[in-house]
Amino acid sequence: MKKITIGVTNTEARYENYPKWIKGDDENIEIIELSAENQNWDQIEDCDGILLTGGVDMHPQFYDSADRKYPFAPENFNEKRDEFEMHVFETALNLEHPILAICRGHQLVNVALGGSLIQDLGAGNEIHKRTDQDKQHDVTTVSGTLLQQISGNTGHINSAHHQAISELSEELMANCTSPDGVIEGAEWKDKEDKPWLLTVQWHPERIADKESNPFSKNIREAFLKAVRNKS
Repeated sequence: MKKITIGVTNTEARYENYPKWIKGDDENIEIIELSAENQNWDQIEDCDGILLTGGVDMHPQFYDSADRKYPFAPENFNEKRDEFEMHVFETALNLEHPILAICRGHQLVNVALGGSLIQDLGAGNEIHKRTDQDKQHDVTTVSGTLLQQISGNTGHINSAHHQAISELSEELMANCTSPDGVIEGAEWKDKEDKPWLLTVQWHPERIADKESNPFSKNIREAFLKAVRNKS
């Protein structure tokens, strides 16, 4: 099997889970850590696929909101990371790299393509926001979507977010929702002549049953297949 290289964006929140999950015990997968601290733009070209990770809320300026004091807002945003990762996303698109975006990454893709965010889910936090551990809930996929093909019609996922997609980018379509209507995943609306893209709000890299859950296992396999087919 050919060797492939996955670029994984650095995060202050459990970074080690992402390369461990995506690489597994496959010696043919190499990982490059992409970080705003290192500003290693040039290494994006050395990658065959990109994984955008979770972490701190995006700065509201990137989706044209003036509110910086919403519930559970971080004490410190990281605009340097926001700018770096939007550049990673744009460059990956130009290079036609397959892209898998998780949690914050899911939100960043939507913002980068002109969408907006719900700054805090309020009462919805009872279902979605991590406390001492991840929450759990069901998702229902949208018929005919890439995610439905990959993972099936329904599933049970983990949840650790207090923000969510508000206005979905015109370039994207929702591929699954939670029971309370939150958009839990997205993909291209028009997939013709576009690189493989899947965004999910949950954390497939640390879900308890990731070795068997199709909303983790199948997503990883589909992403790696897309990377190998492109490389």
